[in-house]
Amino acid sequence: MLDPNTPESETVTQTITENQESFKDILSQFEQSRLPKAASDDAARQIEATVIVITADSVLLDIGRKSEGILPLTAFQANETAKPGDKLLVTVKGRNPEGYYELSRFKIAQPTDWTALEKAFAEKSSIAATVTAVVKGGLSVDVGVRAFMPASRSGARDAAEMEKLVGQEIRCRIIKLDSSDEDVVVDRRVVAEEEERGVKERRYAEIKEGDTLTGTVRSLAEYGAFIDIGGADALLHVSDVAWSRIARPEDVLTPGQQVEVKVLKIDSGKQRISVGMKQLLAHPWDAVAEKYKVGERVRGTVTRLMDFGAFVELAPGIEGLIHISEMAWTKKVRKPGDVVKTGDTVEAVILGVNQTERRISLGLKQALGDPWADAVQKFPVGSVVEGPVTNVMKFGAFVQIAEGVEGMVHISELSAEKRIEHPTEVVKNGQTVKALILAVDQEKRQLRLSIKQLAPTDLDEFLASHTEGDVVTGRVIEVSGERAQVELGEGVRATCKIATQSPAPEPAAKTGKADLSSLSAMLNARWKGGASGSPGEAKPANMSTGQVRGFRITRLDRDAKKIELEPA
Repeated sequence: MLDPNTPESETVTQTITENQESFKDILSQFEQSRLPKAASDDAARQIEATVIVITADSVLLDIGRKSEGILPLTAFQANETAKPGDKLLVTVKGRNPEGYYELSRFKIAQPTDWTALEKAFAEKSSIAATVTAVVKGGLSVDVGVRAFMPASRSGARDAAEMEKLVGQEIRCRIIKLDSSDEDVVVDRRVVAEEEERGVKERRYAEIKEGDTLTGTVRSLAEYGAFIDIGGADALLHVSDVAWSRIARPEDVLTPGQQVEVKVLKIDSGKQRISVGMKQLLAHPWDAVAEKYKVGERVRGTVTRLMDFGAFVELAPGIEGLIHISEMAWTKKVRKPGDVVKTGDTVEAVILGVNQTERRISLGLKQALGDPWADAVQKFPVGSVVEGPVTNVMKFGAFVQIAEGVEGMVHISELSAEKRIEHPTEVVKNGQTVKALILAVDQEKRQLRLSIKQLAPTDLDEFLASHTEGDVVTGRVIEVSGERAQVELGEGVRATCKIATQSPAPEPAAKTGKADLSSLSAMLNARWKGGASGSPGEAKPANMSTGQVRGFRITRLDRDAKKIELEPA
């Protein structure tokens, strides 16, 4: 072991000391390459940088270090420009996750003693500091002396972001200072917020309505997306994303996506900017007149239903309306949902195009064909049809005999059996009935029907169950001359020819002896008939109104529905 007092010992000690000093210098130079140099005044904190390249939202500068510095375009005034080769005075704030030095054009001082700290505290000025460690409740910060920064005032969102701040130079403000206890508390968040407000104010002053900008989707909401347009947020409403209808912003946008937008409105007072993407595209209605003609068939998707009809998207940004009256040929459509649903693909006919008002009228029923076009051929008079009762009114009932074709049965044509006061006594909505076609008016789209003329009557049943020669019982309801009207049953009437008696025989030739039998017969006939005519006169059979008696069928005409009788 060498003796420190010997010359050799002194030489070795000197060598070690020189090596230590050399290592110290190297370490200092390394640290200085990672962090800005300390200085005692504002001017020393700024360095001269050279513009290398200008991007869409920032400027890259050579600051004489291994990595370039980055300066946002928002740091420049509205009328200020920069180009490669320009020299700028900047301050290094720290390093971003990509490894670039974050720069500022503001001078920032770092206090070197308590006097400087007290001055910064009194003036509420921003100072430079270095984050040294994460401690309980926040961060330890070097501002010339040891200071504390609460986690809530660090501007970091979580513990991971706080860890990334260690070793970085930041800008902060002293919010508490007690030199006697050497208690210093600083706030980074308030400085960042002030800078953000300043950037926004400058950005709002720069942007004009009608400008086209490139931005980044920052976040999505139910009603749209927030776009970062270089230091300021703008709202892109969902209705301004595309000309086609978009249900949710996330269907076409994602956070971090680069988009090109047009400034639609600026509210400087509320600091709100509205932007749109679709406004940079040609409006689809510009070519509607050439693309869509009246009478053409088109296909589209039902996008929404209203009380008065359904909207159909024919192309992105172009919708047509199918009015409820144009959905079916029948009158029974009460709401559009009875015919179409949202998302349905339908075929329709263009009824009208109004490019000025941006309206297209569509017809759904017209695409199905007019059911009345050949109604006369399909439904000839005298044919029998069948269908459901669709509507019952006081004067009659409507029957659907085909899709889009309805006929009306007047109340007088509902029943032949009885007199009815209201159609509901015979038919009900939804009931399927058979009817006879009485008349067809194709021009007026009217069709008259009869139910009673198809229903079997008591007369039909009587005719079907009897033949000529049958003896039946009836009631005399009217006697007129030699004919009487006889009722054989409910709704069954017949005509009876009243028979006459033969003339009384002439008295026998006088032979000297009286013919008492002939005289007796003549007197008896006169008494029964109640007549007082002269001998030889024909007398009608005894028949009176209300009399019930037997009759014999002499003629039965089923086609003409006529019955003739004679007394039995």
